[in-house]
Amino acid sequence: MPLTGKQNQYLRSLGHHLDALVQIGKQGVTESIVAAVNQALLDHELIKIRIHTEAPSERYETAENLAAELKAEVAQVVGRTILLYRPHPSEPKMKLPKADKK
Repeated sequence: MPLTGKQNQYLRSLGHHLDALVQIGKQGVTESIVAAVNQALLDHELIKIRIHTEAPSERYETAENLAAELKAEVAQVVGRTILLYRPHPSEPKMKLPKADKK
């Protein structure tokens, strides 16, 4: 479910004022980090993740790996912050703008 430009912009505007719910440190992405991100996505659908400077992997690589593993979409990577989106499987809370038909 790739996001359109309009949907991405909408999610970035919603995520601007969010605080990071998960932080990735020097151990990188561990099973507990993946579980925490998964639970946060179930609870909130749109979350910020903070990557500390001592994290072993590159920020874009971390974002793509987390998104692929959790079947989520990367809405934005700014600095050391990732914005991830995944709609709730049964009761989505957010309504994204419709994709443009071409």
